[in-house]
Amino acid sequence: MGVSARPLTRRSFLLAGAGALAAGCARPCASLAGALGLVPPRLSERWLGAVPAGGRAIALPVGADLLGVEWRAPAAARVQLRVSGPGGGWSEWVSATSCCASADNAAAGPSCARLIGAPVWTGGASALQVRATSALAGARVHLVDVSGGVGAHRLALARRVLGSAAALPTAAPTLDAGPGPPPILARAAWARGTARPRVAPAYGAVRMAFVHHTQTPNGYLPAEVPAMLRAIFAFHRYVKGWNDIGYNFVIDAFGRVFEARAGGIDEPVVGAQAGAFNRESTGVAMLGSFASRPTSAAATRALRRLLAWKLSLHGVTAQGRARVCVNPAGAFYARFPPGAHVWLPHIAGHRDGDSTDCPGDALYHELPTIRRAAAALAPSPTRATLALGAATPPPAGPSGAAPATPSEGALRLDGGLALLDGTPLAGARIELQVRSVAHRGEVVRERTLAQVRTDSAGNWALPLAPAPRARGGVGARALRRRSGAAAGGWRHRVRSAARAGLGHRLAASCRAQRSSVPASRAVSPRSGTVLTSSVGAARARAQRWQAGLKASSTHASARRPT
Repeated sequence: MGVSARPLTRRSFLLAGAGALAAGCARPCASLAGALGLVPPRLSERWLGAVPAGGRAIALPVGADLLGVEWRAPAAARVQLRVSGPGGGWSEWVSATSCCASADNAAAGPSCARLIGAPVWTGGASALQVRATSALAGARVHLVDVSGGVGAHRLALARRVLGSAAALPTAAPTLDAGPGPPPILARAAWARGTARPRVAPAYGAVRMAFVHHTQTPNGYLPAEVPAMLRAIFAFHRYVKGWNDIGYNFVIDAFGRVFEARAGGIDEPVVGAQAGAFNRESTGVAMLGSFASRPTSAAATRALRRLLAWKLSLHGVTAQGRARVCVNPAGAFYARFPPGAHVWLPHIAGHRDGDSTDCPGDALYHELPTIRRAAAALAPSPTRATLALGAATPPPAGPSGAAPATPSEGALRLDGGLALLDGTPLAGARIELQVRSVAHRGEVVRERTLAQVRTDSAGNWALPLAPAPRARGGVGARALRRRSGAAAGGWRHRVRSAARAGLGHRLAASCRAQRSSVPASRAVSPRSGTVLTSSVGAARARAQRWQAGLKASSTHASARRPT
């Protein structure tokens, strides 16, 4: 055997010692890696066949941290589950009735034909009991292991420190809308690089919020929560076939708020949480089962503040109702016919829109109090408009000379800012930004291209120079700044047949006008965008644009890496 001629240095000595330590700790560190989320989820299934209405019990393999039942018929069956741990004793029964909340893709309709119950967390149970209101045919159990075969609850008991919010990264940006956001733990806190979305996120509008519960048995440990979210992600992504975890936010029993679906906590990210209403709502899931038990005081406080901030950020009051359309692509379980326009509460329970018991009777009956508390936290949202249209010539001068004709292809952005009662907000500083998405929504880059101030009528305008046609699109938003802090925002991927390079136009206008654009009269958003703002917050809801957005991400600042 040859001997290396490399001289022994302090560095090589320390590296060698570290290698020996790693080798000696390999087995214990495997369990630690599971607790840290470094073990990719493993999925399997058990065939059950026919299950009598009276129920059936089956043994589970080690590491069955989360499970869900699928069956062929009958569709109306109401299914319940309970589990037993290695020490014996059964958990409470939880509902696992089928409900399809996804409209992630065009295949949502056929995928909803699969009767798949809600996933139930076990943390590494050893046995399962299934019962239903009628006998099930063609039943199977989907199993998710996120602990490397050890059992997530067992790992959490040994490593309680992982449940400390101080040790987990927080999400950004923290835009100052309404009462301000509660501390929100970033997706990286639970995903740990093992929960990649299938595709980049879609962006819609936030006109209301749905409240859910996850049907998770209560009594879990703080250190279990990151593994619980990874398991729910794996079930939604690989069993349900969705693009990502369905919820936008998750709140645990300890009052911690987690960023769930990728794309940005300040964004109108389209989730897979309310079926026909996904594109016009945000979804918050309470981690637990609240059919008969109320949520904890900490969780309730976090929910109130999160809803007050998120709705205010998008210009929506906590009380009142929104008129939303039942999207036919996700209407399989909706309570209303496809294409109907219905009025739903700004803070709604899942059952208000879909045929489900979610979020449980106890939590659903708390919603009126939650609405009042959230409204008290954010009493005065404001609303703005944003429109993109063809540039119009300025009015004729005193001499009667004809105004200059705008260049072919020139466009103009117009907007305004006012309270919901119509009172204009003059002198407000507005930043116009473009946004691009990388790593399927886990990294977002932003760039401020221009700044404007509203005039005495609360209006502003920005002329855009002609630019070559561009393919694709990026997001854009108008962001109001208040007291030096970011306050609100909206972004949306915009497309149109015209394919004009609005991002390049904004950049050119910014350079030509040194980022200082005088405000002028506003144009009503004919076929443009509606941008809604809260106190110091703005969001835009794209409907139909006359031009696409294509912007350079040079000098863009990255945020939300996972």
